[in-house]
Amino acid sequence: MSGIVSYGTYIPFNRLQRSVIAEVLGTRGGKGEKAVASYDEDTATMAVEASRACLAGRDTTGISSLFFATTDPPYQEKLNAATVHAALDLPRTVRALDLGCSVRAGIGALIAARDAAAAGGTALAAMSDIRIGAPEGAVELSGGDAAAAFLLGTQDVIAEVVATYSETLEYLSTWRLPGERYARAWEERFSLTQAYVPLLGNAAKGLLAKAGIGPDQLAAVVLDAPNPRAIAAVAKGAGLEPQQIVDGRAESVGHAGAAQAGVMLASALDKASPGDYIAVLSVSDGVDAVLLRATDAIAGYEPARSVDSLVASGRDDLSYAAYLKWRGILETEPPRRPDPERPAAPPSFRSERWKFAFVGCQCEACGTYHLPPHIVCVKCGERGRMKDVPFADRQAVVRTFTLDRLAFTPQPPMVVAVIDFEGGGRVQSEYTDCDPAKVSIGDSVEMTFRRLFTAAGVHNYFWKARPER
Repeated sequence: MSGIVSYGTYIPFNRLQRSVIAEVLGTRGGKGEKAVASYDEDTATMAVEASRACLAGRDTTGISSLFFATTDPPYQEKLNAATVHAALDLPRTVRALDLGCSVRAGIGALIAARDAAAAGGTALAAMSDIRIGAPEGAVELSGGDAAAAFLLGTQDVIAEVVATYSETLEYLSTWRLPGERYARAWEERFSLTQAYVPLLGNAAKGLLAKAGIGPDQLAAVVLDAPNPRAIAAVAKGAGLEPQQIVDGRAESVGHAGAAQAGVMLASALDKASPGDYIAVLSVSDGVDAVLLRATDAIAGYEPARSVDSLVASGRDDLSYAAYLKWRGILETEPPRRPDPERPAAPPSFRSERWKFAFVGCQCEACGTYHLPPHIVCVKCGERGRMKDVPFADRQAVVRTFTLDRLAFTPQPPMVVAVIDFEGGGRVQSEYTDCDPAKVSIGDSVEMTFRRLFTAAGVHNYFWKARPER
């Protein structure tokens, strides 16, 4: 039996009210808000956050494969999954692959991870997206940013895969050429009537036929479609009741592209009971569907953070101008300091576990912790007696801080804090996802993987502190 062993989700801290967009542009803004990745986040960093939640407290040495799905990769030619792999400190023997070019890539990563896990070991599927739409466009209003991750295996399964179903269809609905910022879309009625509704209907019938069950036996159904009108039509045609349909969080997160099906599945798993059947259907350039059955193990499973808790823990006062600035749509004067230098490959390679995985060390002679890692102990002077210690998941507090209004940052002032870790270890860190006016000494913080800056086409990733969520 292969299936989901654990899962994690990530929804950015910042939210943009759709009424704010409408007020600025003089258009209809729609209801609710959308989740917005910060200026220092991208799809790789969000995938890391979801994966950390998925893997919390677990042995990762048995992971054999990593699949990273997104339509907005940080690099067009470089393995983005390698960045996720490094930040998670996974074994070098892991096979890492990028999946993209369609919002259906997320469920594709889940199926690929299931197939890989069935061959032995465990496999990680991480899906993450930042949805960028042109101002006054439908994607800007409906899109949201989020990530989800699933560990697939054959041991301690909380939701077994019962059946899968797929169809591929070549049709023109949504597309974006290399170098283009915004996706283009064909007239909605064509995609709705000729692709989304028929494909989802076929998948629902095919999936249930393979499993030999009826629609009334489904406890939860994830229907992921770029056009929400397809959901109602398919639900009615398949004989589904409203209480079976999983909330897509349109008014609190927005459609999260390649991560949408994963976030909705996580939401269903948050509430699942042993024996529940959960169907997941995702349509775009074809359709993929997965039927899962929750096992007895799900009764004792607690996610690191539920989808509900992540939705509730956001800050909803982001301005539209800041959003446009973060996405590079609104060009503004940069900080009046020299641009940062591009990170060099050799030192980044030499310090890979410190830079990407935030691994420090501890002196085996006296027990003193060191950040960054040292060769010689600063307390007892012993040399070469250090053991690696991961710090990314350790609790910490702000010892002191400063506000720098001249530093290179898209969101001044930069908050720089000295962080003390529980049990020992101290480091200077940027402080993100915070209100600079409310930062205090003694604040409890946690570490988060972020992008410091991009220089000469190279992303410089490292870890920052943030308030506990």
